[in-house]
Amino acid sequence: MRSLVKKLVGVIALFAVTATMVLPGVSVAAPKKEFKVAWSIYVGWMPWDYMAKNGILKKWADKYGIKIELTQVNDYIESINQYTAGKFDACAMTNMDALTIPAAGGVDTTALIIGDFSNGNDGIVLKGGGKKLADIKGQKVNLVELSVSHYLLARGLESVKLAEKDIKVTNTSDADIVAAYATPAVTAVVTWNPQLTTLKTSPNSTLVYDSSQIPGEIIDMMMVNTKTLGENPALGKALAGAWYETMSLMAKNDAAGKGMHEFMAKASGTDLAGFEGQLKTTKMFYKASEALAFAKSADLPKTMDYVRKFSFSHGLLGEGAKSVDAVGISFPGGKTLGDAKNVKLRYDASYMAMAAEGKL
Repeated sequence: MRSLVKKLVGVIALFAVTATMVLPGVSVAAPKKEFKVAWSIYVGWMPWDYMAKNGILKKWADKYGIKIELTQVNDYIESINQYTAGKFDACAMTNMDALTIPAAGGVDTTALIIGDFSNGNDGIVLKGGGKKLADIKGQKVNLVELSVSHYLLARGLESVKLAEKDIKVTNTSDADIVAAYATPAVTAVVTWNPQLTTLKTSPNSTLVYDSSQIPGEIIDMMMVNTKTLGENPALGKALAGAWYETMSLMAKNDAAGKGMHEFMAKASGTDLAGFEGQLKTTKMFYKASEALAFAKSADLPKTMDYVRKFSFSHGLLGEGAKSVDAVGISFPGGKTLGDAKNVKLRYDASYMAMAAEGKL
C-alpha cells in the first residue's frame, strides 16, 4: 500500500511538472490564504491566546491578506504530533521536541520566533523524605517521557553523579501529572509550569532541581513548517508582527500590562500572583533584538549539540539514525550541526530581524 501511495505521489508530481512546462506563467502552487497554528498552556505561550482573543493576531493577518486560526491543544506532545502529521502549519514547542519529533520524523521545521527560555519553569519535585536531588536514587519518576522534562532529569542526575539506571522513568502526560502526584504511589515528578507551581507548593514537597541551573538550554519557540513558510512568507511576517506587538504590551508596567497579565493568568488556570511568579522563572525576550542576539549567539549551537547527543543516546533521532549527525541543524550565519544534506531543523533569524528593524 505504501509503495502504491508513493507511485501515485510520483505521478501527481510528474503531472504538476508537466503542467508547468506546458502552461508557462501559470502558478501551480498558489500561496495559501488560511493557516492553522497550535499552542498549549505554558507561561511563555500564553501571549498567543491573548493576541488571538484581543484582535492583535487578526490585525496582522489582515495586513498580509491571510487568515490564521489558533487552536489550543490540551496535551502538549499531542499538539506536536498533530503538527508533524500536517494538521497544523505551525506549533509552539521547545528546541528538543522540535528536533526529536518533527525534524527526526522528516518534517523540515523552522524556528520562526524564539520567545523565551526556561529559567526555573521546569523542575524536579520530591515528596516525602526527599530534600535533595540525590535522594531521587531508586525512585520511580513520573514525567513526559523523552520530552524536555526527561532532558532536565538527565542533566540533573549528571550533576549529582547519578544516571538513569539509578531511577525508573514512568511516562505521564502533562495533563495528568498533577492528579498522579496526588496519589501515594507517586513520590518524584519532573514537569513544567503551571503544573510545577502546583506541585512544588504541595504539602511535604521539595523542589530539588530546576532549569535555572541549565539556563538557555530549554528554549520555547514558535515553529513553522519550512516549506509552508518558504512559500508563504506572509505567515511568518504576520506571526512575528503579532508576537512582538503583544510583547511590547506585556512588558509594560502599567494598567494595560497588568490587565494583560491578569487575562493570561486566568486563561492558564492561576491568579495574577501565580502567573507573575512563573514569569520570574522565565527569561522572556520582550524585544526582537534580544531574541535575535540569542539566535545568533555561539551558545545556541553548543546547546543544540548537547540536546542532539541526549536525543541520539535515547533513540530519538529516528530508527534509521546511525549517528548523532543523522539530522542536520542549521543556524544563522551558515553554521550547521550534523548532516548538511539532511537539515530538518532550522534557526531562521530573518523574521526576528525584520521585527527588530521595524520592517514588518
